[in-house]
Amino acid sequence: QVQLVESGGGLVQAGGSLRLSCAASGSIFSFSRNAMGWYRQAPGKQRELVARIFAGGNTIYPDSVKGRFTISRDNAKNTMYLQMNSLKPEDTGVYYCNAIYSSLDWGQGTQVTVSS
Repeated sequence: QVQLVESGGGLVQAGGSLRLSCAASGSIFSFSRNAMGWYRQAPGKQRELVARIFAGGNTIYPDSVKGRFTISRDNAKNTMYLQMNSLKPEDTGVYYCNAIYSSLDWGQGTQVTVSS
């Protein structure tokens, strides 16, 4: 069974930065060979994908976060990161990590709150 544990969220003023971490564990899951993503669920909205990173290191972002968010991974540590800069109130939500093409159990997520 794979466990995903997100951390690093918090309360920050608009324009501030946060760095989220996602630690994956589980002997049957090959972290390094899987495309991974960060998802965000804002209050009253559906979960959306805000960043993805492929096994080879390529990344994709939606326009809403492009230039402000950077996704990265450390395969040796089975850990993925999301550096979030120039945060806006609309970035508020619970952030989750998961594999893009595999159906893994969702973790608890980490709350990010951006005040105006």
